[in-house]
Amino acid sequence: MSLTTGIVGLPNVGKSTLFNAITQAGAESANYPFCTIDPNVGIVNVPDHRLASLTDMYNPKQTIATTFEFTDIAGLVKGASQGEGLGNQFLANIRQVDAISHVVRCFEDKDITHVSGKVDPIDDIETINLELILADLESINKRIGRVEKLAKQKDKDAAAEFSALTKLKDAFENEQPARSVSLTDDEEQIIKHLNLLTKKPVLYVANVAEDDLAAPDDNEYVKKVRAFAEKEQSEVVVISARIESEIAELEGEEKQSFLEELGIEQSGLDQLIEKAYKLLGLATYFTAGEKEVRAWTFRLGIKAPQAAGIIHTDFERGFIRAEIVSYDDLMETGSLSAAKEKGKLRLEGKEYIVKDGDVIHFRFNV
Repeated sequence: MSLTTGIVGLPNVGKSTLFNAITQAGAESANYPFCTIDPNVGIVNVPDHRLASLTDMYNPKQTIATTFEFTDIAGLVKGASQGEGLGNQFLANIRQVDAISHVVRCFEDKDITHVSGKVDPIDDIETINLELILADLESINKRIGRVEKLAKQKDKDAAAEFSALTKLKDAFENEQPARSVSLTDDEEQIIKHLNLLTKKPVLYVANVAEDDLAAPDDNEYVKKVRAFAEKEQSEVVVISARIESEIAELEGEEKQSFLEELGIEQSGLDQLIEKAYKLLGLATYFTAGEKEVRAWTFRLGIKAPQAAGIIHTDFERGFIRAEIVSYDDLMETGSLSAAKEKGKLRLEGKEYIVKDGDVIHFRFNV
């Protein structure tokens, strides 16, 4: 399944430098606003140690990681909702992503100009949030008048939509995002077609100087970002975009040694993907055999036939059953045959809810 997070932020906060590092896609990076005019899209393999272990066990002809897509979106300025800067392009590009990775500057550097003249991550966050809210308010205002007329004519569907739109309008006018509004399941479905910008989950990415990476909580800017994120129940990842550029060029033991020298356990990319997965309610299952070991991304809560459908629609349509062993049980027993002998291999039907780390063989007939 193709899922993407949009990397957004004010100009010169480090978002294109981060994008270049984690995707090695070479997006243009310069010390002036709007250097990234068209959205750059990069697809990266999702790091997962379990895939390497399964490869060692099965020795397949090929190993395929699951992937995650990052879109680097042009920098925003105040007034974007009214078309300032590259506002219209920026907002249109955000509508296409599943989640937002909001990069905020948490470092001082006299050689890198800040668009507002000072480093203030909370002001940066609020600037972008307000522009997204104003854009959503405009979308609501365009629709609510027509819906209200139908609601007054006793149209039940219109009345339900008007109720949901009114809740959102009130929130926007109080500078609150759509994700903060409590809606019923029916109301969530009603407003889904609006594709509201502030409905998308947000992950804040605090970009710090290299010297702050090992002890980020000593950075006053990071403390402020964490406090802000905590209020709206969002996640925070602390990275150094410059360091990520160096990490991206390393592999294996060399990469691990570099991370240890820096005093960190994971690269910024690994943390970003891990928290983006959590944010979007994603997990990974595996298929494994002599021909191929492969990881597959799925949304938590789906049942076995829907998981099979991620591989091919025929698998879902003709689903019979799934043979499943958990990754941990497979590693503990040492082989699929040993897992079967010890009763760790299970046959599951159409109602089985797939779990992270399941190693699955689907049986189907079409």
